[in-house]
Amino acid sequence: MTTRAIDQTIDVVMLFGNLDENLKAVEEHCNVQIVQRDGELIITGDNEPLAEFILQEFIGILSKGEPLDQQKVSYVISLADEGVSYTETRMDKDILCFTHRGKPIKPKTLGQREYAECIRKHDVVFGIGPAGTGKTYLAVAMAISAYKQKQVQKIILTRPAVEAGERLGFLPGDMQEKVDPYLRPLYDALYDILGRDAALKMKEKEFIEVVPLAYMRGRTLDSSFIILDEAQNTTREQMKMFLTRMGFGSKMIITGDVTQIDLPRGRRSGLVEASKILKNVDGIDFCYLKDVDVVRHEMVKKIIGAYDRYYEKNPDELYED
Repeated sequence: MTTRAIDQTIDVVMLFGNLDENLKAVEEHCNVQIVQRDGELIITGDNEPLAEFILQEFIGILSKGEPLDQQKVSYVISLADEGVSYTETRMDKDILCFTHRGKPIKPKTLGQREYAECIRKHDVVFGIGPAGTGKTYLAVAMAISAYKQKQVQKIILTRPAVEAGERLGFLPGDMQEKVDPYLRPLYDALYDILGRDAALKMKEKEFIEVVPLAYMRGRTLDSSFIILDEAQNTTREQMKMFLTRMGFGSKMIITGDVTQIDLPRGRRSGLVEASKILKNVDGIDFCYLKDVDVVRHEMVKKIIGAYDRYYEKNPDELYED
């Protein structure tokens, strides 16, 4: 039996979670029972030291004024399994920028922090990982920070319009209006960080460009922070074309998820090919985010994990033409 005193300065309701869901998560993971008695938590079961460590992490997070949501609970538990302390990583100090509402944007996982460090240190970074790991959002945050610090003169956000052939013709409006639906996730990130009015004003003055990948051909992009999103849907020709647009004083971030390739059958992904060709090129870095870095609903992590396990057993199906 192990006992752990509860810090009386923290909110016990937040520590326990809604309907004690935080305690139940620890109990299930460590195969223990946790009971509250006289200001203490009494732990009995198979892995009492791990359970005690996790609870201490929860208390440490709350004592710093951080929220303890379901995603963070899951992440703290996964770190504890590896003997890593969330509270000692001090990610709360690694602020990338602030939103227009004054909210700090910072990495929420060690993988995200490594990704941000890669972007700081290298001119070309490939951020590869599943949905919900913050690949695009963090890149946009760092682009805005670089612009505000006058490190670049322009932000360029682009992504391939996968079905940019005949189907676009059925959408209303001119060409820009036809491709805007494909670019919506990039606009969402801009609006969330800058605010809609400020983002549109910067776009009107051409400090920010949000364009389909096809518009990149023939350009040389100097003093720019350039983000290519959904890069798994580029062809090998498009990827080479994009990478060779880089000019002096620029930084390129390429994000994608190789498990969600929407190219027509028989077309090889430019991202998959680039990860093989460029992996040893000096100045280019690859950062691989994992399902543990997912910061969306907990169910997203479970879905990604199920797909990963399936493709580990059936690797030939992943890149099948």
